[in-house]
Amino acid sequence: MASFRDEGERLIGERAYRVVFAGLSLPLAVSAVVYFINHRYDGVQMWQLRTVPGIHELVWGLSFLSFFFLYPSTFNLLEVAAVDKPKMHLWETGIMRITRHPQMVGQLMWCVAHTLWIGNSFTLTTSLGLLAHHLFGVWNGDRRLAARYGEAYEVVKKRTSIVPFGAILEGRQILPKAYHKEFLRVPYFVIVGVSIGAYLSHPYLQIASHYLHW
Repeated sequence: MASFRDEGERLIGERAYRVVFAGLSLPLAVSAVVYFINHRYDGVQMWQLRTVPGIHELVWGLSFLSFFFLYPSTFNLLEVAAVDKPKMHLWETGIMRITRHPQMVGQLMWCVAHTLWIGNSFTLTTSLGLLAHHLFGVWNGDRRLAARYGEAYEVVKKRTSIVPFGAILEGRQILPKAYHKEFLRVPYFVIVGVSIGAYLSHPYLQIASHYLHW
């Protein structure tokens, strides 16, 4: 549906397409999460690292940081809810200075954390599938933005990188002195709250998923 966004917005408008997109993708996402929760211990146990000192803190830290990368599109919360007209942006601040494909990086961090913690073939297979999906998204996202913005996007690509910190290390991206202020925005505080809430609600999510029998 992301690939057909331009045609869909021309056909039914930006807000309507966002509503249709959310109406289809959110139930699919919820069903996938519920299925993962209910089957997370299926498959062959490949390693058990839960008793290793520091592993819980590492997994928690990776999971927490992954949300800052996974949800950078929430810069304008009103666009997310289709209150404001949704737009495609050439973001180049905040997390985008580190990588122009933060969702892929965030998904990688999340997958590493959960695969380390659970350590079985089901979680490994799930992680590989998620990463394949996001790697396709890297290619597809660059293609779509280049088609829409042309030379303007080529300029952004020259100042950013796919690999985290790549453009910074190569001198193509210069962090401003007050770089931390780019994170002092409502969406980032929302991400902090959601991340902590997701961690604390794990037992309740597991109970609710169990009763769905998916």
